[in-house]
Order: sequence, then structure tokens, then C-alpha cells
Amino acid sequence: MKDDNTLELLSEIARFEDSVDMDKDYRIGWGWRQVRIWPATLSRLFKDGYLENVFRSNSHTGYRLSEMGRSLLSAENAPPQTRQEPKPAETDSLFGDIIGHDGVKELLRASLLAEKPVHVLLTGPPALAKTLFLWDIERAGGEKAIWLVGSATSKAGLWDLVAEREPGILLIDEIDKMNSADTAALLTMMEGGRLVRAKRGRELNLSNPIRVIAASNRSEKLSPELRSRFAIRQLFPYGRAEYLTVVQGVLVRCEGLSAELAVEIAGRLDGLTQNVRDAIRVARLAPQLGVEKAIKLLLEGGTK
Repeated sequence: MKDDNTLELLSEIARFEDSVDMDKDYRIGWGWRQVRIWPATLSRLFKDGYLENVFRSNSHTGYRLSEMGRSLLSAENAPPQTRQEPKPAETDSLFGDIIGHDGVKELLRASLLAEKPVHVLLTGPPALAKTLFLWDIERAGGEKAIWLVGSATSKAGLWDLVAEREPGILLIDEIDKMNSADTAALLTMMEGGRLVRAKRGRELNLSNPIRVIAASNRSEKLSPELRSRFAIRQLFPYGRAEYLTVVQGVLVRCEGLSAELAVEIAGRLDGLTQNVRDAIRVARLAPQLGVEKAIKLLLEGGTK
């Protein structure tokens, strides 16, 4: 999601790349020491699509600005009237990295294109593609899409967050864990896009039509009032071949692994788990432990 800090980081990276010969001196990309940005921050920028991972080994991860990152900087420097907010449903590649669930994809695209909001709730056991759908919409929606986790909506609360940011799309993971105050605010927003509240020293009376895409392991935990505002679609577990394909795609796209290493991890996990997050954990420990030992410690309870 774009913010002032992201733009500042990308600008600093662009200044570095423009000051060196990338094709000659940094063919395998630069590292965090060259741009003086922590690895965890670079990983986030890569996940959001602003960086390309051109090389990866146990000792070096090489990055360079992606076309998306350069385009964002160009758009920020362009005259205001030439800039347009991205429209997720008009992005041809939206959900292209998610295997199966064709009906869910069609519903989400249609709801994002609809003239008036249609809210969608994705339910099903953990380790399916629910979060992947939210990730894709967040990346495509830019600053008009806000990602929230129900158990930690925000310190200020949902009312003030929406009033300040005025998002067009609200993405809520673990919506069943949202507190009662934020749930009450959400009910009002989903019904008519109105934010009306009296508060000491401040009165909120705003109109902001918003589309809510949410995820929950079980919709039964939600109140009947909240469930009634959603089109609810249940996702079912992947088959073996689909799981292997999904794991490989997530590890390459989100974790920056080479295709060869992603295939190795997916193959070794075959028959041990159906949880995509297990594959992500293995990928993150593999540089220190190796794939085999990471799997043993995480999934088999080994101590050797």
C-alpha cells in the first residue's frame, strides 16, 4: 500500500540506482547495505511489487526497482490531473496467481466493478486462498484499499481510520475477531456508506460508499446482522496438485525464492501439510537451517 514513507524509500532507491551503472556494477542487484534500508523493509517493498528480486543466495539477495516502482515515482511527480487511482477489477492479472476458485474470482471482480457496493465474505478452513485474494486486491487497489486484521483494527478505531483515509475498499482478515465498537461502525458503513457519530470536540457526518471484502475461518461466529450484509462464499481445500502449484507460486512471488528452490520445498512438503503458511515458514528458515532441517523442526518435531 502506498504511503509517504514508501515513496520516500523508493525515491532513495531510485537516486542510488541513477548514480551507478546497474548493468555493469550491479548485474545481480544491490543489497540492503548499498541503499541503507533494513532487509525486512526491502522484503515488504518486494512483496508489494515495488522491487524485483534479480538474485538470491544464502549470502546475498539482490534487488532493483521494478517497473511498478518506477511508475509509482513517475506518477507522483506528474501533474495531479494526469494521475488516476488504480481500479482492481479492471486489472487483467487480478487473481491470476491464485489456482482454482473460479467462481469466487468472478464474484469478486463483479463486486469491485458494480456501480454500488456488493460486500463479499470468504470463509473456509485455514491455509486456503482467502488471504491471497485480499493481498491481490490490496496490491491492485493502491492507496484506496486498506488492509485490516479484525483482532487489531487500529488504535484509533475504525471510525477515525475511515474518516481520515476515505478508502474505497476495506479488506478485513479475521473479521470474526473484530471488537464490538468497530463491528458497530462497520455495520453502519456497509448499509449506506454513512459515518455519523457525535464525539467530544468533533462530529462525524460523512458519506463514503465503501466495498468490504472480508475473510473468516467460520462465518457462524459473526452476528446475524453482519452476515446479512455479505455475499458469503466458502472456499474448499486444494487438491494435491493444486497445493503444489500454489506453494511454488507463493514462494517465488511473495518470498523471492528461485523457482528451483520453491519446487524443492513444495515437493518435500507433499503429504506432510496442506497449509501454505508452513511452506512460507520453511522458506524463511531454509537459508539458516537448510530445507530438510527446517521441515524436520517445524513439522516433524525433530531435535537433531
